[in-house]
Amino acid sequence: MASRGVNKVILIGYLGQDPDVRYMPNGGAVVNITIATSDIWKDKNTGETKEKTEWHRVVLFGKIAEISGQYLKKGSQVYIEGSLQTRKWKDQNGLDRYTTEVIVSVTGSMQMLGSRNTNNVSNTSIDKIQNISNNKNKSIRTNKLSNDDISSEYKNKSHLVDTTSKIDFDDEDIPF
Repeated sequence: MASRGVNKVILIGYLGQDPDVRYMPNGGAVVNITIATSDIWKDKNTGETKEKTEWHRVVLFGKIAEISGQYLKKGSQVYIEGSLQTRKWKDQNGLDRYTTEVIVSVTGSMQMLGSRNTNNVSNTSIDKIQNISNNKNKSIRTNKLSNDDISSEYKNKSHLVDTTSKIDFDDEDIPF
């Protein structure tokens, strides 16, 4: 066991807004996101379904931040593993303010969850599939695609992302 305690946070939730990407003077990426987690229960007295949403501030550093900024968007489901940190800062009136955030750096992780969005498949691919489906029982036309044409269309979709991959990186990737 750790003699000084354990500081570990695990969240599974949805992004409330698009990631805010910034860069440090050394060029390392920093991404700020907010994640919503919700508890749903049934009220014993009324039988009514209740819901409570909690918002979490998350800060990602390094390569994991670059990937988050590139692929995450508002509404994305995400798994976050990091540590809790509270910062003290002064507002415009000189009063002390505190912000508690989940920090995801080298020791943390981020996984994109959920299914692939069908919007990532181009409309031309969908049109080709519908064209083949519509022409299934008709005579072969010169503009009809073969199964090989459709397979190659999807194999060449380099912008589709495996959303179940875990992102790991080495100590060399530390931005500071």
